[in-house]
Amino acid sequence: MKIYDITIGLSETMPIYAGDPTVSISAAKSIASGSSANVTQIAMGVHSGTHVDAPNHFIDGARRVHELDPAKLVGPCRVVGLSDDVMAVAPEHVGDIAGVERILFKTRNSAFWNEPERGFRKDFTYLIPETARLLADSGVVLVGIDYLSIEKSGSPGHPVHIALLEKEIVILEGADLREIEPGDYELICLPLKYEGGGGDGSPARTFLREI
Repeated sequence: MKIYDITIGLSETMPIYAGDPTVSISAAKSIASGSSANVTQIAMGVHSGTHVDAPNHFIDGARRVHELDPAKLVGPCRVVGLSDDVMAVAPEHVGDIAGVERILFKTRNSAFWNEPERGFRKDFTYLIPETARLLADSGVVLVGIDYLSIEKSGSPGHPVHIALLEKEIVILEGADLREIEPGDYELICLPLKYEGGGGDGSPARTFLREI
């Protein structure tokens, strides 16, 4: 039973969504400088790398990340593979998802992780609002994609996020699906539990396990 780590590792050189805080990783204490232990300090926005969006990300006053139902973060998951000519994930690309509770889309975005030095890419594949509404009405509890946003860059009103988050569907963004074949797996998604700030999201160590 193989376990796949689909988490993008945090680093100061990783792509960050345009306008978000950059990642800073430094040694707050080090044995080499005379401290009794090594202690690392990390500063970043909560939507860095592989991360979840909580409803409060786009719906002020809604559920925050520490309030997410953990049952939505662990369980059976369908990985849907799309061809490289798909720029916008439409309803016809979803397939038969009867009984599917969690769904991840593997797209041409996955190849972007091979070239992090190019920085944030605005030409990523994304869901369109009709697809988001289809998924929201289907009973899924988590929807994910293999880049830093599930929605087209600069979309007025953020209709894709709103359609999912208003149903309290967890959004998983930045998944590393390069080694993942389309099919059914078990998802294990572990966002940080913190209080304060907006509670709008969190980096998440995320795994897929063969079933």
